[in-house]
Amino acid sequence: MEVKLRALEKLALSIPGFKGYKEKELRRETDRLLRQHIASILEEARSLIKETQITVMQKGKIGLLDDLERAIMKLQNTIDRLKTAAYGYSGFFDAVKIREEELDALYKFDLSILEKAEEMLSSAKSLKETAEKGEELISAINSIISEADSLLAIFLKRQEAVLSFSEGG
Repeated sequence: MEVKLRALEKLALSIPGFKGYKEKELRRETDRLLRQHIASILEEARSLIKETQITVMQKGKIGLLDDLERAIMKLQNTIDRLKTAAYGYSGFFDAVKIREEELDALYKFDLSILEKAEEMLSSAKSLKETAEKGEELISAINSIISEADSLLAIFLKRQEAVLSFSEGG
């Protein structure tokens, strides 16, 4: 079966225009998978912050609940935007020619977003541990809110870059 598939792929790739189409489809699928992965990291961070809310309530620090809720909402907003943005750089991949430097710029944005998501997860774990110890949380909560803002800003800049590339700018 594998030999037949390779032969079919080789045949399909020999059709004019198909290779570019297949590459675009692979990029779209890769983009979708990457965003799903980033969203799952952020969902884990959000879950940890929700668990922190419970810990904070149990320790009687009710005054921090609004701040924690704000962090959760910021994270949820970012998750929603990641999940609902068009996959595959939308019109960007519809162009036949894709400049290497444009792809490199997008890959740098993607890597930065992934790194920020991983930092967010680490911060959420640290926040939960800090809450369990009964230590001061407000600076950690504010840091998470800042990280969420930063991650969303990078994602929005990436979307702007995609638009400028697809418009030829």
